[in-house]
Formats: sequence, structure tokens, C-alpha cells
Amino acid sequence: MKEYIDRSISFDEYIALIDSLLAEGKTTGPKQSESMFNYGRLNRARMGRLEKTVELDHRTRAHMAGLDVDWVWLIITEGWCGDAAQNIPVIEKIAEANRGIETRYILRDEHPELMDRFLTNGSRSIPKLIAIDRRSGEIIGTWGPRPQAARDLFNEQKSRGLEKNAILENIQRWYLADKGRSLQNEIAELGETWSRSPLALAA
Repeated sequence: MKEYIDRSISFDEYIALIDSLLAEGKTTGPKQSESMFNYGRLNRARMGRLEKTVELDHRTRAHMAGLDVDWVWLIITEGWCGDAAQNIPVIEKIAEANRGIETRYILRDEHPELMDRFLTNGSRSIPKLIAIDRRSGEIIGTWGPRPQAARDLFNEQKSRGLEKNAILENIQRWYLADKGRSLQNEIAELGETWSRSPLALAA
């Protein structure tokens, strides 16, 4: 995974890239249109709001801070993605709780061969967090593209035959009500599991 880490960018660089493209009426990725630009603009606003309002609960902060780790979280994303906009600011807050965790960002559509190693039910769903032990260079776990409750909601509504746009609107309402709590709980639990990985312990 080292080659992809080397190609990746920091969170600040990712935000700067999105902002520079929006200033040109664009978003990330090869597919450019007015609707894609509007998605990008809307989701950048969502990210900005969450960066200011999301707070880690005490349990998550203490749990993550107590892990003795040296990790890179490589996150596959795109600026127009609604799930990425809702989850990435929370992921950043969680990572900030432990100095041993560095987040890096890489664009899905520029690296399809990487994305295709981490499909969700056969689809290139993002964001996808790949946890890598820096000492061994090995992948110790993944998360994404949504908290489990949101995935369950999506699947349930899809099984009922709702149109995709209606489902995605309902998913966004779920995120608004959840306020990042589900993601915090999931990552805190995964963090404990990943820290006990034989690949991490052997490094």
C-alpha cells in the first residue's frame, strides 16, 4: 500500500483541492456536469458545518486516545459524495484523538485498481477507510462506506422499491439525526480490534 500512501494527500490538501475545483465550477473526478458541481458544492457545505459542530463523546475520545498504535488511515473518496461529506469530518475528529493515527486521502476515480480491491457488495462505494499498520505496512482492517444503521436503512428501502434519490434523501436525514454517534461507536470498536491484530502486534 506504500505506493498509494505516497500518492495520497492530507485532509487540508483534500479540502483545498475541493475548494479550488469548486471555484472553477467543477468537482473531483472525470464526470463533470452542473448536477455534479451542485453535489460537490452541497457536500462541501455539509463538511464545513460538521467540522464546526461535531464533537467526540467522552467514551470515544478516551478509547481512541488509549490505543498504542502507529497507523495510517487511507481514505478513498470523492468531493461530490454525500456519504463522504457526512463521515469524513467525523473520521478526522476520531483520528485527532490519537497522535499515532495519520489520515491520508486518495481519489477513487483516479485509482480504480485500488478501489476494486475494496468493493462493497460489488460496487465502488465510498468513502472507504483502509487501516494500515505503519510499522508492518500491512492492512489491518477497513470501514465504509456508511455506518451499519445507515447501510441497513439503505438496503431496507431499496428492497421496498424506493427510488434511489428518495433513499439518498432519507439517508441524509438519518445522518442529520445521528450526529456522528454511530460512526464514533463503530470506529472505537474497530480500533480496539485492529490494535489486537496479529499483523500489528508482530510489527
